Amino acid sequence: MKPWWLLILLALPAPGLASDRAGDELLVFAAASLQEAMDEAGASWQARSGQRVRVSYAGSAALARQVERGAPVDVFVSADAVWMNYLQARGLVDPGSRFDLAGNSLVLVAPQDRSLALALEPAALAAALGARGRLVVADTGSVPAGRYARQSLRTLGLWEGLQGRLAETDSVRAALAFVARGEAPLGIVYATDARVEPRVVVVARLPAGSHDTVRYPAARASAAPSSRSAGFLAFLRGDEMRDALRARGFLVP
Repeated sequence: MKPWWLLILLALPAPGLASDRAGDELLVFAAASLQEAMDEAGASWQARSGQRVRVSYAGSAALARQVERGAPVDVFVSADAVWMNYLQARGLVDPGSRFDLAGNSLVLVAPQDRSLALALEPAALAAALGARGRLVVADTGSVPAGRYARQSLRTLGLWEGLQGRLAETDSVRAALAFVARGEAPLGIVYATDARVEPRVVVVARLPAGSHDTVRYPAARASAAPSSRSAGFLAFLRGDEMRDALRARGFLVP
């Protein structure tokens, strides 16, 4: 069962879906962890082409469901293959336009006043959480970052001990915010999220082999004209974007 507040969030329309958008404007749905990189990409492409780019950010699950409901999106960028596969199986994205934009890794973060590394073992984690603290993660049933975190905790033999200590959020950026505000002693986020939030510190890195490879597939929405998104998708695959992603800590295929 999902908490009632998460069900409400997932039912809400994604932001910025005005029906009167300009005919040449490009609407992109992107995983929340890509915000800075996609903001930069949109601005660069707009300056180069004159085409306005508008990006809506949320958890990949919420965005995919909006695409399924008919949101007028041109490009979808997910934080895992699961939600892209979900849309592709329903004919809602063009498989010929699909490619992996970037990769990432998972880290354990704490508020910035904690500077010591933390061992990924039960006693150390229990001590860091204290009697009432929670380990905040993205929703482990639907949001990619949460699913990766659950896989890793299970592989490391930590899931049984921590499952009852989790606080689950609707996106990885929401999980990051809880730790940054000091409302949770620990959180699992992407390494790139930790880089953009000065109020957190990385206390451990989850082994890459403990979870599925983190991939960000991108594709054109089938209902959108290819002429509107072709240039932008080509830009995302180009060297300028690859360099920008590397500079922000993403892994580039």
